[in-house]
Amino acid sequence: MARTLKTTTIEGRIVRYIDAGDPSAAQVLVLVHAFPMGTAMWAPQFDAFPGWRVIAPALPGFDGSDAPGPRRNPAPTSDIDGYADQVLALLEHLQIQRPVIGGLSMGGYVIFGLMRRAPGVASAWILADTRTTPDTGERLAARHRTIEIARSAGPGAIADDMLPKLVSAHTREHKPAVVTELRRLIEGQSGDTIADATRVMMTRPESTAVLATVRVPVLIVVGEDDVITTVADAEQMRAQLADAAVVRIPGAGHMSNLEDPDAFNGAVRAFLGRVGGVG
Repeated sequence: MARTLKTTTIEGRIVRYIDAGDPSAAQVLVLVHAFPMGTAMWAPQFDAFPGWRVIAPALPGFDGSDAPGPRRNPAPTSDIDGYADQVLALLEHLQIQRPVIGGLSMGGYVIFGLMRRAPGVASAWILADTRTTPDTGERLAARHRTIEIARSAGPGAIADDMLPKLVSAHTREHKPAVVTELRRLIEGQSGDTIADATRVMMTRPESTAVLATVRVPVLIVVGEDDVITTVADAEQMRAQLADAAVVRIPGAGHMSNLEDPDAFNGAVRAFLGRVGGVG
């Protein structure tokens, strides 16, 4: 079911988000979207968890929200922890306490920012198709190229460039509708937003050490054919965490929640059943 974005103003900034699931539920799941698409990427998850309210914030610039702005505490603007601050501000605005918070890819990078900025904010974490290590070498060069494409040719060219890497060969062959939907999601964002988010990601810090500070359960989900954030990346994160499990999704690539929503939702549903009483 398509969901309408809600709009609010927080500290003078336009903030947009999806409010789905059970609106009266005390238990809340927050899902932070990937790059370079907005909140609609979570459509298969919005009504998949009975007894849970699902909140999907639009990160700065995405889905018509305001572009990146200053963090609350003095620091450089428009960094990944600044994105995390925007999620915290929305949770405070909505008076949501101790939710389960999940993110995929860039959404995972934002979660690492939340772990640094507000380690007690979540009752549990979900890390999907993400990694703690920063961009270096070829990955960093690819980020510079993405910025150039986004500024000069726009989101359609970004979709052309990224789609072959975002999904698995199995998805491309057997689920072409997923590829079509991903293109629509990418082309729904502006070139400037994509370029800004690329710069934010390429300057993110190393986050492996923060995992050792986590004291709540963590679910790690990864597509077995993800070539961007691999199974090895997932296992590396698991090894740093006190209470974590890895769920691999066969045949899925980087966008596992869209490529195999049944498997993804099943893994999350089982995890929520385990941690529902936490907090």
